Amino acid sequence: MESLKRKEHWEHIYTTKNQNEVSWYQPVPQASLDFIRDANLPKDAKIIDVGGGDSLLADYLMDLGYTDISVLDIAAPSLEKAVKRLGKNAEKIKWIIADVTTFQPSEIYDLWHDRAAFHFLNDEKQIESYVQTVNKSLSENGKMVIATFSIDGPKKCSGIEVKQYNELSLNNVFSGFFQKEKFEYIDHETPNGQIQNFLFCRFSKI
Repeated sequence: MESLKRKEHWEHIYTTKNQNEVSWYQPVPQASLDFIRDANLPKDAKIIDVGGGDSLLADYLMDLGYTDISVLDIAAPSLEKAVKRLGKNAEKIKWIIADVTTFQPSEIYDLWHDRAAFHFLNDEKQIESYVQTVNKSLSENGKMVIATFSIDGPKKCSGIEVKQYNELSLNNVFSGFFQKEKFEYIDHETPNGQIQNFLFCRFSKI
C-alpha cells in the first residue's frame, strides 16, 4: 500500500472507531511492558513507540518512571485521541506524525518499540527502508522491541494483508544490524474475543 493510501486508511479507522473497537486494543500492554522493562534501561532512556497511535503504552511507561517518550503514528487522529486522553500529561510526550517508511528521526533513541506496525509492510523496499531507519535511529547497543503476527496469526488485519513471521524469518530481516536477545510467542485476545498469535522479539544493535 502506498504511503498516501496508507495514511488515508488509518485516519479513517481512527476517526470511525473507538479505542476499544479496534482489534489491537489492549487495556494493559503487558508483553510490551515486560520486554521493555527486561531491557534494563535507565528511566531517562529515549524511547519511541512506532505506530503507537492511542495505545496505552505511553501511559504505563510514564507510570513506571520513564521520562523521555516519543509516540509516532501515520494517523494524526490517533495521536489526537491520545493527547485528549492524557490531558496535561500529554505535554510530557513527544508526538510525531509520520510514515515510518519515510521517517527522518531528529534524535537518537535508546529503545525502538513497534507492536504490529512492521507486519503491514509487504514491499521489500519498504522493509529495507524500515530496517535502515531503525539502525540509524538507535544509539550504540540500543534495543528494539518488535511484535508481528506469527505464522499462526492472522493473514489480514483491518482489511490489509500482513506479512507473517517466525523466529528465523524475523531474525533474518534484522540480522545485518541487530542481534536477537529474546523471542516469545504470545496470544492476544481482541475485544470481540478472537485470539491472535504474535511473535514478540527484542534485539540489540550490533
